[in-house]
Amino acid sequence: MTLLSLSNVTAFYGPSQALFDVNLTVAEGEVVALMGRNGMGKSTTVKVICRMLQHRDGNVAFAGRDLRALPSHKVARAGVGLVPEGRRCFAQLSVEENLIASARRGEWDLARVSALFPRLGERRDQLAASLSGGEQQMLAIGRALMTNPRLLILDEATEGLAPVVRQEIWAAISRLKSETGLSILVIDKSLKELATVADRAVVLEKGRDVWSGDFANLTEDVRSRYLGV
Repeated sequence: MTLLSLSNVTAFYGPSQALFDVNLTVAEGEVVALMGRNGMGKSTTVKVICRMLQHRDGNVAFAGRDLRALPSHKVARAGVGLVPEGRRCFAQLSVEENLIASARRGEWDLARVSALFPRLGERRDQLAASLSGGEQQMLAIGRALMTNPRLLILDEATEGLAPVVRQEIWAAISRLKSETGLSILVIDKSLKELATVADRAVVLEKGRDVWSGDFANLTEDVRSRYLGV
């Protein structure tokens, strides 16, 4: 069953058009990679989904519900959990306070997040500002999971992190896929790691979806044309 659907979506920043008839779907239990070079519309697409940017034309639906009229906090309550680019943890709150600040009743609680990321359990009383960049990223993911979402959106969740921390986060994403059946939309540049978790991919170029299909069918021509530096 389709959980998230974007159909012919256009969006603007003032007079400048950023998205041109973008189409994207995520099914229940599916992991979809949203890909493209920097500045091609990936984060703009996320903003439209989460209603931080209003789209002008087309349709955006989540679980069969039109999102156009909803403010961003109600989209979160509907079941969309966002791990934003840049983490945006509450610096002067503790790890535990960050997690419970977004908590909603469901399967994800402090114990389960700590099982996924043991470092958060070990540092639950520390201020978020005192954590390393990798630990803050784990906290951002844990905070999103505490909303007990139906769809988790990861916007550049491993960017700028040390290789060992990146491996921990990819291992956690793999566990989320295999153990929870959570739907995930992931933006990342690492084709090698994406190949281990993504079922499908959608590629954006200058605000347009130019390729979509099974991740295994992402050809070298598509990679070099739309994803290469």
